[in-house]
Amino acid sequence: MTLPAPTALFTPSWHAELELGYGRFGDTTRPTLRRHQGPLRVQKHLYAEGPEVCQHIIVHPPGGIAGGDRLDISAHVGTDAWAQLTSPGAAKWYRAAGPAYQQLELQVEAGATLEWLPQETIVFSAAQAELSTRVELHGDARLLYWDIVALGRPACDERFNLGHFQSKVEIRRDGHLLWHERQRITGNDGLLDSPIGLGGKPVFATLLITGEVDSELLETCRNLQNPVRGDLTQLPGLLVARCLADETLHARAWLIELWKLLRPALLGREAVLPRIWST
Repeated sequence: MTLPAPTALFTPSWHAELELGYGRFGDTTRPTLRRHQGPLRVQKHLYAEGPEVCQHIIVHPPGGIAGGDRLDISAHVGTDAWAQLTSPGAAKWYRAAGPAYQQLELQVEAGATLEWLPQETIVFSAAQAELSTRVELHGDARLLYWDIVALGRPACDERFNLGHFQSKVEIRRDGHLLWHERQRITGNDGLLDSPIGLGGKPVFATLLITGEVDSELLETCRNLQNPVRGDLTQLPGLLVARCLADETLHARAWLIELWKLLRPALLGREAVLPRIWST
């Protein structure tokens, strides 16, 4: 008797792409490109602050990222345009037998401003999340970029015991490197509890904004009342803020308070919270 050939194990996955472009037309920033493939897109563009700032909400309809999934997002902000990109909720990376990927490519032309303000990334225990971000700034382009990462699910006492989280962030201005960071944290890594690592805090966050602030504003930022363990460092042409927290809500609130202080000083506009953050 002839036995049937073994059936190959097939794991369905999503490959989604989103390509965005923005241009300045008179006193208005308008979308010039909006192309998507797969389950990744933006909602209608909004002008909560008036015509100069175009806000888009990036939506990933499946609601989570599983093994084998790949998200490729790119945005190009043309000369003198201003784009603000955020998300409607947390990005969830599920436990998986293989890695999932996100690649982010951002280009900002001279005189333009880009704010990348997603809500938190939650990496479930046993997830294999690999993220890569590359930002190219030209001339006097301005950038405000943040990310919030929760390892495991602190709200239900899930510790990050298995899997890995890997990320790379690189920012260049006219080809010159401003910021380069690589990190990889594996389940039950000693860095999770080490005082030179996360110190037992499951949430960490980073804010990067181009420009330099005076010592008075820097001290005001450092004295914000918040339960996070955070601080700021002024580098040449780039201000870095980082924190460790017990909850994503604490980290998010700290970043928002910093944004309210730094946006007027370095980007020239008062901070207006996107309505989607309150829904």
